[in-house]
Amino acid sequence: MFEHHENDDFEEYIKERKKGTTETDVAQRIEERAKRRRGKLNGFLCFIAGMAVSFVLVYVGFVIALNKGGFTHIFTSGNGSKLDYKKIEEKTSLLQSIIDKYFLFDEDMTKVEDGIYAGMMNGLDDPYTVYYTKEEYKALNEDTEGKYSGIGASVSQNPKTKIIKIVNVFDNSPAKEAGLLPGDIIYKIDGEEVTGTDLDILVKTKIRGVEGSSFTMTVIRGDDKKQVDLNLTRRSIEVQTVSSKMLNDVIGYVAVSQFDAVTSEQFKSNIESLKSQGMKKLIVDLRGNPGGLLDQVVDMLDYILPEGLVLYTEDKNGNREEYYAKDSGELKIPMVVLVNENSASASEVFTATFKDFKWGKVVGKTTFGKGIVQNVLPLGDGTAIKITTQHYYPPSGYDLHKVGIKPDVDVDLNEGAVIGSDSDNQLGTAVDILKSEE
Repeated sequence: MFEHHENDDFEEYIKERKKGTTETDVAQRIEERAKRRRGKLNGFLCFIAGMAVSFVLVYVGFVIALNKGGFTHIFTSGNGSKLDYKKIEEKTSLLQSIIDKYFLFDEDMTKVEDGIYAGMMNGLDDPYTVYYTKEEYKALNEDTEGKYSGIGASVSQNPKTKIIKIVNVFDNSPAKEAGLLPGDIIYKIDGEEVTGTDLDILVKTKIRGVEGSSFTMTVIRGDDKKQVDLNLTRRSIEVQTVSSKMLNDVIGYVAVSQFDAVTSEQFKSNIESLKSQGMKKLIVDLRGNPGGLLDQVVDMLDYILPEGLVLYTEDKNGNREEYYAKDSGELKIPMVVLVNENSASASEVFTATFKDFKWGKVVGKTTFGKGIVQNVLPLGDGTAIKITTQHYYPPSGYDLHKVGIKPDVDVDLNEGAVIGSDSDNQLGTAVDILKSEE
């Protein structure tokens, strides 16, 4: 039978370290005990001590023995400014030897390797920086063209909790027909828990798919956290990211659900339609808008604002890229922008610049607070990483990241109110503001 001395060593290590005993003293005690064991085994096994390994800048203390209580390794590492690849290689080799000797199940080397790279990205402690496997990157390459086989809903992900929530449900969509509601938390897809999955990967590998194919989505709904199973059938969706209507004889209303490749043209078309109906004042609703394509925001700001800088980005070295409104035309009418805590990223760019230009009032709740830009970098072997590379700023240089944009008029949405309807008190406040303006 095996004598599990490694468990004794590990338990002693943890126990003594909690007492405040230094690693050197703990190592010495375990070494002395190992020597006694080696004496009993007639010197058959040797002792290796004091190996230091630094891995993803995380401090670790690790004690384990191999081969019937023989080889005892004590690893300690401190924070450093650079990774020591030689030591990492030594430790991963050791871990592999442990796996080979003791791991009960079959090992998928591709998954293990992908897990190492994913762990390195995770160690950067940035929820927006992730590693994509070959399959994930292939799915990610699907262009955002406004047409796809999906369910017709937009989603957002909390960067801290990784919870994925339904933000908008489009009319005449599979999501609407199945009973999916804004605020539903996506819990499982076909029985597999998906909390923590990268949002882009979830959408493109689990939710979108072959037209006519079906799946079951389990959502958590309401304050009582009730689990609801919904059967959805994917079909071709032409996303109407912009909708509009006249609220009275002079006030127009435009809601933008996300910034897709079709959004800017839809936005302009809807506004031109409202102008033909007599619109003299405008409300732009960005509540629940999780963001999207930056070029669409720039084009929309160019349509609304006079010529000038509308936003800029900066990388870690201070390299700056500027974006300008170049069209001499502008929409010079009284305006209000509606936002809430789910207005994020590209919608915050729009709002921040709108405020900087003093082009009207912002009404609602403080926005989400995502003021950084990610780039997807292919690694040459079919895999890729998405990595945070830049901050973005409105012309004033205001850093909204992790802070958000405070509205000029702070208004809570009444319980039970439906956004865009007569019960929408935030919209009502925006209307009252425009009515008071000449």
